[in-house]
Amino acid sequence: MVAVKFDELSLAFELVGSAAPSENNAYISLDTGQIYCTSEFNPLDEEVPDDLDTSDRYLLVPHKTDLDLGKGLALRFAASELPHCYDRIVDFFRHKGAYARFKDLLDSEGTLERWYKYEAEATERALRDWCAENGIQLIGGIGDSAAQPVDAPAGDR
Repeated sequence: MVAVKFDELSLAFELVGSAAPSENNAYISLDTGQIYCTSEFNPLDEEVPDDLDTSDRYLLVPHKTDLDLGKGLALRFAASELPHCYDRIVDFFRHKGAYARFKDLLDSEGTLERWYKYEAEATERALRDWCAENGIQLIGGIGDSAAQPVDAPAGDR
């Protein structure tokens, strides 16, 4: 089982999620745990293996939409934290610029910091689950510099 540091995976995941799916990609070497990042529009100053997108020895890091961490997460948060604004937030996501309007509303409601914490925790859980499903040992986590295997029981983390 290959090991990957949570903070490195998290940065790669952010890069992948910062654009439309397939514009930015990140791959984990199943042999070394090294993460390689590529971008369709902005060349990154990083050497990458020639067989990165053709070999089965590299695992593509998912986009946030692959892990239901986009609109669905925002709506779950709204349902639990701002039920009185839920319909308004649903309407935000029917138009461009939804996240800016969503965050402005959260700020005006005093819940923006709770959103950031909720989003970070959901992202860490989703990445841990994804790693477990793909046989990757994830080391560390949010606010934790110690080794923390992904397969440890929840009470032991």
